[in-house]
Amino acid sequence: MAKIAIIETGGKQYVVTQDSVLDIEKMTGTKAGDKITFDKVLLTDDGKETVVGAPYVSGAKVSAELVEEGREAKVTVIRYRQKSRYFKKGGHRQPFAKVRITALP
Repeated sequence: MAKIAIIETGGKQYVVTQDSVLDIEKMTGTKAGDKITFDKVLLTDDGKETVVGAPYVSGAKVSAELVEEGREAKVTVIRYRQKSRYFKKGGHRQPFAKVRITALP
């Protein structure tokens, strides 16, 4: 069984393995190619032993590399009330950061 870990970032939890690529919430002050360390590790499993944190595993760190930053596709929001000349149109593009996991605890 492969080594896995559960990390917390951006208010969400992710199950990660070695060399996995995932989209997370945008991180400020970073650019593509930067090294990132996640220290909020909730669980680690190496196939033999499982360590569950309360709430975090002490001393465990997951290393990652920032691959790219971008924005999701536009979501269009329309508010309309018939017969009252009310029409509002807006949109939103959620920023994200794509990271590749390089080292597990």
